[in-house]
Amino acid sequence: MSNKARSRTPGNASGKARGSGRPAGGGSAPRKPAPRKNALTERQTPWGAIAFFTVIGLVAAVAIGFAFLQARSSGDGAKIAGLVSKEETNRDHVQTSVKYDTTPPIGGAHDPLWQNCGVYTAALRNENAVHALEHGAVWITYRPDLPTDQVVKLSAKVGATPYTLLSPYPGLDAPLVLSAWGKQLKVQSADDGRVDAFLKAFVRGPQTPEPGAACTGGKATP
Repeated sequence: MSNKARSRTPGNASGKARGSGRPAGGGSAPRKPAPRKNALTERQTPWGAIAFFTVIGLVAAVAIGFAFLQARSSGDGAKIAGLVSKEETNRDHVQTSVKYDTTPPIGGAHDPLWQNCGVYTAALRNENAVHALEHGAVWITYRPDLPTDQVVKLSAKVGATPYTLLSPYPGLDAPLVLSAWGKQLKVQSADDGRVDAFLKAFVRGPQTPEPGAACTGGKATP
């Protein structure tokens, strides 16, 4: 074989491989590698954070619902034995004395100035105290001859409970009478568990005609 023939054969084979676009071995063309994901530019869904805050939201909703149900059940004054309820629709402001049909009064026309909440050692004017009831206060009244230790216990309760008043009230037909707007309870002792139940149910309770109204800034003396 001549040098010319020997040189042509490898050239032709090499040229055919290059012209076909495939490698000489006859295999398929290699695929291009997939582009790498750029962590800085690709937006990923933060499933972990979403799940965390979803759980936190559910826990908060359950806690709020439980607290609401607890508040409703603990403030159910209708279950207090001996409770007297009366619808009071007259809320007129008057400058004169009012003749009430309940002692102590639990609603009706009243003085434009409300009685400040707190502990008093002298009897209060009905018309001012009723205005405090309209604002959601509970008025605790007692016979002037109530034992001192009982008065001390009641004073402590009023001191620890906003929107409450305490005062002596001559002529009561029970040692202690608790009054809210349209609600009243008569008990024999400050140790009666119904005292706390009444306070829990009706201090700024659902019977309040003017929720959010103040129990300070009014009349500070008996």
